[in-house]
Amino acid sequence: TVLQSSSSLKASYEDWLLTYGLSVSPFHMRWQTALFNRQFYNWGRWKPRFLYLWFSMGMVFGIVAMFGSVILLGKTLMQTLTQMLTEAPKAQNDRMLQVVVSVLSSVCFVLLSCPHEQVPGVNLPVSQLTYFFSAILISGVIHEVGHGVAAIREQVRFNGFGIFIFIVYPGAFVDLFTTHLQLISPVQQLRIFCAGVWHNFVLGVASFMVLFLLPAILFPFYYTGVGALVTEVTEESPANGPRGLFVGDIVTSLQDCPIYSVEDWNSCLGDISQKSQIGYCINAATLQQLSFPARVYRRLDGTVECCSNNSLTDICFSYSNNLDSNLYACLPARKVIEASKVCRTNMDCQKDFVPSFCVTPSLENQTRLIRVKHPPHIDMLFVGHPMHLQYTVSLSSFVPRHNFLSIDLPVVVETFCKYLISLSGALAVINAVPCFALDGQWILNSFLEATLSSLIVEKQNRELVGFLILLAGSTLLAANVALGLWMVTAR
Repeated sequence: TVLQSSSSLKASYEDWLLTYGLSVSPFHMRWQTALFNRQFYNWGRWKPRFLYLWFSMGMVFGIVAMFGSVILLGKTLMQTLTQMLTEAPKAQNDRMLQVVVSVLSSVCFVLLSCPHEQVPGVNLPVSQLTYFFSAILISGVIHEVGHGVAAIREQVRFNGFGIFIFIVYPGAFVDLFTTHLQLISPVQQLRIFCAGVWHNFVLGVASFMVLFLLPAILFPFYYTGVGALVTEVTEESPANGPRGLFVGDIVTSLQDCPIYSVEDWNSCLGDISQKSQIGYCINAATLQQLSFPARVYRRLDGTVECCSNNSLTDICFSYSNNLDSNLYACLPARKVIEASKVCRTNMDCQKDFVPSFCVTPSLENQTRLIRVKHPPHIDMLFVGHPMHLQYTVSLSSFVPRHNFLSIDLPVVVETFCKYLISLSGALAVINAVPCFALDGQWILNSFLEATLSSLIVEKQNRELVGFLILLAGSTLLAANVALGLWMVTAR
């Protein structure tokens, strides 16, 4: 009786899943429906001439992208190998590899799914998971809409549309009648198979245009070019405190580096971390008045400390005069910096024949004293690694014109556009690779049929050529995936 009851329950459960188009298996769940078929057919029959030109452009782009993806992956592989063998990799290599390597790090998820279920992945902060998964889903849906509409345009039967979740990665797929696909010409097949990467490319370009034009789009509500607006300061941030930064503050400069946008903020912090510590002009009389005797000792990294009272307001400064080039004084930091001119040498401080010195904070390696202006508040003095300030303070280039406007909206739109550009572009690149189980496989096969049928008469020989190319492309992609995973985990 128990076995009969269990069997009946299992059958009922399977019937329920079948009724609603659901399929559940370990690590994978998918839902397919015919609810959108009418809408797909409406799209596929809308302005046939325009769609013919649209997907013909997509076909050309897909073929170019197939060859381009091989060149890109080959170049990426060589750069990654060079970076692995170099003790101090160049910064420009990091920037060039950033998108491709991060995407390739989880292309293994793509290879485990069906031909039209591609899901790239990247390492990202937990706070941005919503952007990531939303961008993946939208990129996947647009990709499959391209395949579906192109198939209907080429008179291929459209069975349904669906979405899936593989582990935690969302994606989309379309169900096409395979027999119809095999009956149409290779050029028609190319228009269908290239439509996915074409739509991803268009989505990436559209997102880039929105990102580029965002200041103009939001101009009636937000203005830019006046500084970087603080939107968040984490609790553990060294900028958090009564004399630190607050949400709503507008940062206008770091040291002598003016800030007009978030890009300026990041650029200035990068310059500050790479260059030596800047100094401040102080005349001899003030130096003698503010300094007090203290024991001088060297830190483990070779730098000198001369403030032994563990004060939160005093900092050891180094300077030189005509007699001695290594003098040190423990001075109150705010009194030295406020209303002082920045300098690199004593020559920068000579004015009206008043003897002055350029005093430079004597800090540990990579540590900097940074003066942050955020009027009308008192300047914040930050002591630490510049990257700590960059990672714990969130800013926006958009300042609301009215108090009721959200300071987060431009950041949300900006961040989401960046994710769409990155992930949709990555989906186009990966799918264009001539590799087994990806769109590139079908693009390559149709391309060979369309171009080599007169040169290589035997279909079996054409298939052999395609197999060898696919094997090489799959090997190239697998090598990039393996090295990409190594790069991510090694960091």
